[in-house]
This record gives sequence, C-alpha cells and structure tokens, in this order.
Amino acid sequence: MTLRLITSPPSFPRFTCHATALPPSPQISTPTSISSTSQLQSLTCALHCPHFQSCSGCTHEHNLHHPVILEDAKNFFRKYGVTDFTFDTCNLWGWRCRAKLAVRGSSTNPLIGLYEEGTHNVIDIPECKAHHPNINAAVELLRQGITELDIEPFLEDEGTGNLRYVQMAVTTHNTSLPAAKRYMSGKVQVTLVWNSRNETSAGSEKLNALANFLWKKGGPRSRLHLIHSVWANFQTSEKNIIFGNRWRHLLGERDFWEHVGGIDVSLAPSSFGQANTRAFDALLQKLQKYVPYESSVTDLYAGAGVIGLSLAAARKCRQGLMLSYRSIKCIEINKESKVSFEKTIERLPATVDSNITWHHADASK
Repeated sequence: MTLRLITSPPSFPRFTCHATALPPSPQISTPTSISSTSQLQSLTCALHCPHFQSCSGCTHEHNLHHPVILEDAKNFFRKYGVTDFTFDTCNLWGWRCRAKLAVRGSSTNPLIGLYEEGTHNVIDIPECKAHHPNINAAVELLRQGITELDIEPFLEDEGTGNLRYVQMAVTTHNTSLPAAKRYMSGKVQVTLVWNSRNETSAGSEKLNALANFLWKKGGPRSRLHLIHSVWANFQTSEKNIIFGNRWRHLLGERDFWEHVGGIDVSLAPSSFGQANTRAFDALLQKLQKYVPYESSVTDLYAGAGVIGLSLAAARKCRQGLMLSYRSIKCIEINKESKVSFEKTIERLPATVDSNITWHHADASK
C-alpha cells in the first residue's frame, strides 16, 4: 500500500472515440476488414474495469463509442432541427474528477466505494477506471490513515462510527504547469463527512488527526503532492443524505478553482460541479457557437453559474439598445453556491458587459 503512495499515480491510456449523426462517407472495404475494425473498436472502447460486475457506478461496459442511448439522443436533437449533432466520449478512463464515496467496513478493513445496486452494501473500488488516477491515489492514502489511526467507519444500523462518506474533487487548474501536463497533475480536495454535530463534538481529535495525516502524507511537503485541501462536513441525520449543513475548512487552500468554458470557476466543496471536467469544457465551447449574440439567458439549476457566465465571457449576452433584455440570470436552490458565483464574477474578463444576477430559488416551481 505504501509503495502506491510514494510513486506517481498510475496513468491510464487515453482512448477516445467519436460518433456523429451525419452519414458516413462511402467506403469500399471487404467484409473481413469491416469485422476486424468492429472487433478492434469494441475492444478499445471497453471499460476493462475489475469492479464492473459488482459496482453500481457504471452501467455500460462495451462499445462505449456507441452507447444504447445514442440513437435516442440523435432522434431528440433531429426533432428540434439540430442536424449536426455529434457524440464524443472524450477520455474513456480517468475522466471522473468528482466522486462521493461511502466509507464502511472496519478500521482494519475499510471499504471505500459505492453501494452494490439495490443494497446498502459498499463495494470497495480501489482500481476504478472512471476515477481520475489521483482520486484513486487519495483513496488509498485515506485507507492507510483510517487503519493507522483506528478511525471507525460508519455503521448504518447502529448510527455509530466516525467517517460516513468522503468527497474527492480534482482541480486541474494550475497555470504554473504547461497546459498538456495540468490534467494528470491535478490536486485532490478531500471532504471528510464526519458523524458528529460539529468540530467540538466527541471524536473531533480523530478528525483532526486524520486531516493532519492526509496533509502530511499528501500535502505540498510530501514526496508526492496529491492533496489540494482537507474539509470537514458534519452529518448526523439518520436519512440517506450525504452532506449536513455545517462545513469547516481544515487544511490547505480554501479556494478551489477550475478553468472551463473559457473562464476561471470557483467551486466550494458544497457546490455542484460536473464530474467530467474535460467533456464539460468541450460542451461549453460548443454551446457558445449556438447561442446568438445579444441573447438573454436564464441558467436553471445554475450552481455557481458556470454555463451562464461562460456565455457572458464569450460576449454572447452583450447589452444592446434594450438593456433589460440582454442579461444572465442564474437560478439555484443551494444558497451556499452564491459565494462561488461571486468569486467567479470577480475573475470574469473586463470585456463582459452583461447584466448578471444570481437568484436563490427552486427552479422546479
């Protein structure tokens, strides 16, 4: 276990596949070459994850270049006049930059992963192929800390134990590195969901000890700088809700930044963020091409307002003669997201001249 922590995290081959709704160009080929190509594509576009049969996280294992839902998506967009719909898997492995994982088992044999489908039995997923490699490395570091410090995982039936869940979020925004190296060098923000009311409750000494362990072994002065920051969330509810309402920053950088859609985005651990950072960035770049200039945009379920603010930065919502109609309205039910929204606003280019507002409301009503 220790060897995995002091060496560089494993890097996955970055196979990408592409599918399009446009008809393919005519080609002359033999039946043998078609079969060979199909078999090769099926192999290279497969998940190859050892946890697939038991873990509930992924539902599609083979032919990832052509998932079952792709035809439905094509038909949906065609119905609304979008004839140039394309589908790109981006990275097949190592794409997930945000993960919420349950912590169960015992201090000597902790299980850190997802529930088996239809149950509350946690499946340990140390070699998850979807996770960014540094999430897997941070999970192994956490596992070591739980064992060495005798941290008790949560027992649902009894409501006892210390650590209920962990959230891992990777930031790949590091301007000190060449762009090509930033993704694989991402740092992990760790949120420990602790089974207590606050930081003064019983067991707080173990929380601090675990946070210090992660920072010592994975912080900037360690042999492998892996950890961006450590946060705590306090949750005692008997309901199946991961986070409580109380958050505390413990160690490392307080601000977590990512660069997507042409803007720097601030994301608190309580903020919603897309798990596939690269795919989301590609989606935003494409979305900007479809929104007409001088549009008015309402971003529902906005979170920190990433979609709306990305369009504002692309100058798609510039104020014209009718100023009140050239606006960005971000609507979000989680009031905690407003702080991230305001920090993101501060980094927008000076050329943005939209009327931008954030509203705390339930977009479903």
